[in-house]
Order: sequence, then C-alpha cells, then structure tokens
Amino acid sequence: MNNSELDFLYLNESDMIAAGVKDMSDCVDAMEDMFKLMKIGDYRMGGANGNSHGCMVEFPKTSPFPNMPTDGPDRRFMAMPAYLGGKFDMAGMKWYGSNAENKKKGLPRSILMLTLNDKDTGAPLAYMSANILSAYRTGAVPGVGVKYLSKENSKTVGVIGPGVMSKTALAAFLAVRPGIDTVKVKGRSTRSLDSFAAYIRGEFPQIRDIQYADTEEAAVRGSDIIVIATSSPTGDVEKYPYIKEEWIKPGAIFCCPAAARFDDDFILNRARIVTDNIQLYEAWEEEMDFPAYNTIPIPAVHCMDLIAEGRMRKEDIDDLGDILTGKVPVHRKKDEIIIYSIGGMPVEDIAWGTRVYRNALKKGIGKKLKLWDTPALA
Repeated sequence: MNNSELDFLYLNESDMIAAGVKDMSDCVDAMEDMFKLMKIGDYRMGGANGNSHGCMVEFPKTSPFPNMPTDGPDRRFMAMPAYLGGKFDMAGMKWYGSNAENKKKGLPRSILMLTLNDKDTGAPLAYMSANILSAYRTGAVPGVGVKYLSKENSKTVGVIGPGVMSKTALAAFLAVRPGIDTVKVKGRSTRSLDSFAAYIRGEFPQIRDIQYADTEEAAVRGSDIIVIATSSPTGDVEKYPYIKEEWIKPGAIFCCPAAARFDDDFILNRARIVTDNIQLYEAWEEEMDFPAYNTIPIPAVHCMDLIAEGRMRKEDIDDLGDILTGKVPVHRKKDEIIIYSIGGMPVEDIAWGTRVYRNALKKGIGKKLKLWDTPALA
C-alpha cells in the first residue's frame, strides 16, 4: 500500500449490531471514560468555545423557492463534530437529517451517520450507521449518573415518555442497578404504553411489575429513578412536563435528556443539580436568545438563565466529571434529590463509535471502500 492510497470501513446497521453496538455495559463504560477525559480537557467540540452541541440547518416557515424545505416538527439537519483524546484519540462527526413526517414513510424521525477520521490527516477511517449507536450512547449517559448517584438498592423506575431514549436509558439503568424490578410508565397513548411494555418483556424478563401511570405524579411517586424523555414543543415552558417536589421520593434521581420543569424554589434551595458537562450549557446560553430555556428545554439550561438573572451561582451546580474524578463528593447529603441534565454531545458518538469500529476491525466486520489509489488533485 503506497502512502497516498486510502480506503475506509463502511458499517451498515447489521454490521454495527454484529460489532457490539448494543452492548450497553460496554457503552456505559465508554461514557465513563469519556467524562473523565472531558474533565481534564482532552477533547474538543465545535464552536469557538469548543463545547458546542453542533451546527444546525433550520428551514424558514415559508420560502419563495419551491424545492426548499419549510419548517416543521423536528425539520432540520445537524452536524456534530468532535475530537476525543486518551485511548480513543479520534476525530469525527455525526450528521443527520430529521423530519417528524418520516414516520409516515416507515422511517425513523432522524437518520444518522457517523464518520471517524484520522486526527492528523483528516482521512476517513470509518463511515457507519449511527441510529442505534446514538440511541445507546444517549441511554448510557444517564446510566453513568445512575451508577454513581442513585441508591444501590433502587427497585423502581418511573418513565415519562416511553420512546427510544427511555428504552435505552432503562437498559443502562438495569446494567448498573440489576435489582430494579418495577417500571411505571406514563405515555400519551395506549399504543405507546403497550409497545414499551412489550419491549420490557422481551428484553428484560427480570422486571416483574410493569405499571401504566395515568399521570406524571403516578410515575414519579415511589420511584427511585425517573427518566423524563418526552417529545415536547419548545417556546412555551408551561407545556414542558412539570414535576412537583411533593411527589418525589427522598433520594430519587431524575434523568432529564429532554424537556422537564421543576419549581424554582426547589431548584434553588433543595434539589442537587448535576450536569453532564456544564460548559455545554454555558455554550447554549451564549448561542441562544435569552431565556435559552425557551429554546433548549433541559433543566440545566434553565439554571443558566437563573445564573444570568443573578439568582443562582455556577458553584451551585455539580458536573458529573468532577464526581467521577473525586473533585466533589458523590453525595452531598443523605436522601438528596438529584436533577441530572443530559444535553447530548458529539464526543459521546466518537467514544462509542470508536469502540464499535475497533471491535469491527478485530472481528473482520464491515466492507472496505476505496477512496482513491492516488488523489487526482494532490
């Protein structure tokens, strides 16, 4: 092979499964390693601040150009580039298009691909299907928080929004807290509830009790771990799922990868706020119009707004990486209630994508595609 010859590994969805993309325990481990690297600064994401979630292409409500897409639910394209150091030592980018209308065509709302690149030359190393990868890393991040912050004898999980994010989050919870035996689910339709229950029965037969919750309160009361992952419209915070303090069991942890709303008095005075990466939320506060919570409905974004208003201090928020590296205690007080915000970061895709890619190389999975023998315009 001459120095200019380039090929890369293509991994379709079946290849990704064969290479272990559904190994949730390994994915949780990869996310934990990633958080530790982030805390020492061995990473970069997009934007001048190095912590941007990504760059989004949005469409206008109307357009004079007949072929241009117009705005609609989840209608966008997103580029999410990153570099992650340590034993990953990999650059890359997740790219996806999203459109709620896809469901009418039998397609997922978002269709995702991940490219991994040589950190020095930029040459592609792999191009891989990323829908399952993204779903599993999204679930594994709350899994890391639950591993450290939930009670070891946790038995009951409350689910508000029985979609893909909650499915993979539940898989992560069971990977780190195998004593879980009860799941309470609040959904918008019997169909979504039945689908989630069927998923649990098929994947986790150790769950002995599956309960349908009529309200958010019913899902929260008595639960040790709660995931809130609804698809909520943004702009009107009153429409975000609302949780009253009086419903919450002492020592419970809320995992919030999507819209969620708590009373300010509870946030400011009694809850413990934990973020996956506080600099991500600071970046959103820079990039979005104030109040950023109107656009990004994750609780820690509201905390950034409270800081901007002078009602909260950055020091009132704990970063998960500081907990993992021992800079702050795992628990600050007995039976504390934790609101753990999960923003989603491209370094997560790079971390899990790199592990799966290397597994594929070891197992001879995937198809090598030639980019060139020699570049025509070198």
